[in-house]
Amino acid sequence: MPTSPRKKAPPLNKTRRIVIHTSIAGGIQKAAERARDIGCNTLQIFSSSPRQWAASELSRPHCEHFLRLRNEFDLKPLVIHTNYLINLASSDQLFLQKSIEAFRGEVERALDICADYLVLHPGSFRGADRSRGLLQTAAAIAASTKGLDLDKGGLTILIENSAGAEFSLGGSFDQVAEVIHHLHDIIPVAACIDTCHTHVSGYEIVAEKSFRDTLASLDQIIGLEHVRVWHCNDAKAQRGSKLDRHQHIGHGSIGLEPFRRLLTHPRLAHAAFIAETPLDEPGDDRKNVATLKSLAA
Repeated sequence: MPTSPRKKAPPLNKTRRIVIHTSIAGGIQKAAERARDIGCNTLQIFSSSPRQWAASELSRPHCEHFLRLRNEFDLKPLVIHTNYLINLASSDQLFLQKSIEAFRGEVERALDICADYLVLHPGSFRGADRSRGLLQTAAAIAASTKGLDLDKGGLTILIENSAGAEFSLGGSFDQVAEVIHHLHDIIPVAACIDTCHTHVSGYEIVAEKSFRDTLASLDQIIGLEHVRVWHCNDAKAQRGSKLDRHQHIGHGSIGLEPFRRLLTHPRLAHAAFIAETPLDEPGDDRKNVATLKSLAA
């Protein structure tokens, strides 16, 4: 049975919401300007450095300017990706406590800037076991958000699937669904599905029939309406490799057609489609966004 997150799926958009993860260098308001300049109509950012525990302060004037620009440029939804250091499944108690504190900071900043979604990797269970790791991640999310009104703030936590490396959680749709199940009566929670992670974790999405079968499985386990964000990344590695290496759209082992099927699927019109592809050369961000937009046309 699909899970039942407390917050209903947003209304359908005839125009697909497409963006590439955008830098906040120079101030958070710069991200809105960059997204507009490359033709985006949604936005994903980090709210601070993704590889440092100490979070930078978001200035109030910059935040207010950012909100005005989002409204002016019709950039919605706003998606925040959490710090890469956070591991809410850690068996090291000191590291777990730092992760809980850092994640709470992520939630607070997301609420401050009126974000719609906060994407979290479910973590690594090294030193424990998978079932305990999934339960601990859910418990840590609940502890991190205690006393914060996510419903009032319009914020939903999205659990992202992983590439399926040895100790990582979220390598299957069932594992993502399990975390959501533990939390759905506590906070607004749903899913983010990454195409590269899906492919390298072993799901078949390249052939048309296999794509349909995988989407049907996702619908049965999580519910397509509960997948609010799709991370659209081609893969440098082969299916089942467990290697999380993103490639430009259409230049990897997934190819163009699966992205066309994804972007034109009638039951995914509510979702945001976000590229996290490499920036190897100037203009790569614009090229990947243009490719996704052309596939959605």
